[in-house]
Amino acid sequence: MSTGEEMPMALSLYTVTVPLFQQILGTMLHLLDKAEAHCAQTGVAPETIIEARLAPDMLPFSYQVKSTVVHSLGAIDGVKAGIFRPDDSTPPDSFPALRERVEGALAQLAALTPAEIDALEGGDMRFAFGEAHVDFLAENFLLSFSFPNFLFHATTAYDILRAQGVAVGKRDFLGRLAKKR
Repeated sequence: MSTGEEMPMALSLYTVTVPLFQQILGTMLHLLDKAEAHCAQTGVAPETIIEARLAPDMLPFSYQVKSTVVHSLGAIDGVKAGIFRPDDSTPPDSFPALRERVEGALAQLAALTPAEIDALEGGDMRFAFGEAHVDFLAENFLLSFSFPNFLFHATTAYDILRAQGVAVGKRDFLGRLAKKR
């Protein structure tokens, strides 16, 4: 049945969040591998990369990697709980510990079902920071707050590595694409 009109593509909350979180968290693992190999090849101390910043008033590489987990799995956990608070915990201080954090998030994301995530749509969600808060619908929180933050921190981690001389390029950032099978 063709009417000549294109039908809009239906996207679910799961489809527009979890696979993209997995793709870029996979990128984080790849970037950690590249950074660690760079240190081994050049003699740069791992702490130099882990503590590197783009500017003095920005947070270090380790915080950027940690924040990709916070704004992916942590955001979904926040939506499930109905509240998300900034994570002020100290970031991991080694490549293995950062890798473990990202791998743990990937494992937990892989266990989520589309039905579980799609059921969150329309739910009330609060971003609370100190005494202040912003109220959202679950999908708006994920798509307009956490996803941009997730990409910001992933991009900043990539940029820090570039600034430190690690040989990474755009393909390293894109990660595993969702190609037609």
